[in-house]
Amino acid sequence: MKLLFIGDIVGSPGRRALVSIVPRLREAHGLDAVVANGENSAGGSGITPKTAKEIFAAGVDVITSGDHLWDQKEVAELLANEPRFVRPINYPEGSPGRGATIVDLPSGLRLGVINVQCRTFMPPMENPFRALDAAVSALREATPVILVDVHGEATSEKIAIGRYLDGRVTAVIGTHTHVQTADEQIFPGGTAFLCDAGFTGPQESILGREITPIIERFLTGQPRRFAVARDHIALKGALVEFDAETGRATSIERVSESLPAD
Repeated sequence: MKLLFIGDIVGSPGRRALVSIVPRLREAHGLDAVVANGENSAGGSGITPKTAKEIFAAGVDVITSGDHLWDQKEVAELLANEPRFVRPINYPEGSPGRGATIVDLPSGLRLGVINVQCRTFMPPMENPFRALDAAVSALREATPVILVDVHGEATSEKIAIGRYLDGRVTAVIGTHTHVQTADEQIFPGGTAFLCDAGFTGPQESILGREITPIIERFLTGQPRRFAVARDHIALKGALVEFDAETGRATSIERVSESLPAD
């Protein structure tokens, strides 16, 4: 069976890429499930029910998030009412929403998804390793097929989490840095890993934002508005093939699909 994970969706260009590319990839690869990180889908920062609706309509089954979770106040509605939307599981106890979910898909696949946020160079959070222990154990009672979106800055922490979960989950794929890495591999226990899936949106940019204001900020140290860029729109992510009975991954490959230029 096959699962597509899509890296951080940035603004309306990223959503546009989903609408055009995801249905084609579903058909071409016979995808059983699609998971996407949507934390930058609303104007480049945060997510709203409206942008989530667009993402689901494009063919995404589960949306994950990260440190920009709270950037749009409307996210409260998603956290309260949408079981297909997950936030980092290591927020303090009592936080709204859920950090893990299980979805029953039309293909017959029962998919578990966990979102976790790292701590190195990131806002303070509960220990991600301990939070993952409990979540993985709970999900494995229902399904062996589990994907973890590890949202973090430091490659070492993401790799450590992947190694820690090896043999217990199907895939650990990183988000947050917006730069697709080239370290896709299957760990000895059967867990697929990629340190960062990259981002979905305008690649003629600096991490999805217009180039000039960011360079000016570095040159002057003065505030600038970082608007979402517009050109060379692409979908970035990873395609994982796995055994549905055991949850073990058999292959992982990077995905990079561009929209035709306007």
